[in-house]
Amino acid sequence: MTADSSLSVKSKPPRKIFDTLFAFPPNRDTMGGTAYFLKEYDADGQPQHILIDAPSWDKETQTFLQEQEGVRWLFITHRASLGKTPIIQKALGCEVVIQEQEAYLLPATPTTTFQQDFRLSPHTEAVWTPGYSPGSSCLYHRGYGGLLFTGRHLLPNREGNPEPLRFSKTFHWPRQLRSVQALQDRFSSDNLAHICPGANTGFLRGKRTIDDAYHRLNGVDIEVYRTANPIL
Repeated sequence: MTADSSLSVKSKPPRKIFDTLFAFPPNRDTMGGTAYFLKEYDADGQPQHILIDAPSWDKETQTFLQEQEGVRWLFITHRASLGKTPIIQKALGCEVVIQEQEAYLLPATPTTTFQQDFRLSPHTEAVWTPGYSPGSSCLYHRGYGGLLFTGRHLLPNREGNPEPLRFSKTFHWPRQLRSVQALQDRFSSDNLAHICPGANTGFLRGKRTIDDAYHRLNGVDIEVYRTANPIL
């Protein structure tokens, strides 16, 4: 795999969150979304690395991923995080995983689709959390006490707490709240320590993740949000 001369010039490198997790700078192609890179290995020590959403596709990004032994999976949390997914998939030869209701947005790109859940490795699985978009999904990784990559399903507010936000283009608000409730029911303090949001990361004010994630997730009072007005 060689660098593409058509890529833009150097951008900021991804930020190291944990030993095997990196966060890319906000991507203009995904409305300022934050993509992540998670390093994983199979039982034979072979890399099974995961790119979560599309980062800016430039020389810096491609070089970084080449140096990290490439990408096995590109997981898409929601339709607005696609960015340059077709170009990234061709350049890296990775497998794109996307919930089945969003796959039509990539008609010329090979994809692996799922309905409810999809296991990428013994440590990582996708969970369908519809509402923000029809195929909005989260990715859960068991490392570091439990990491939940939420895309735009849950975002940090100005206090750095996770919350669902109702936008003018939100697909189905009641369904999104039911998805939040399902996550509250799914996890415990033993298996959810960090939330890695797909946007609004500036509200974390220098922190790497939303920590104490289980208790802060369960601090979301679903009833309070039922009558929330859309953010225009």
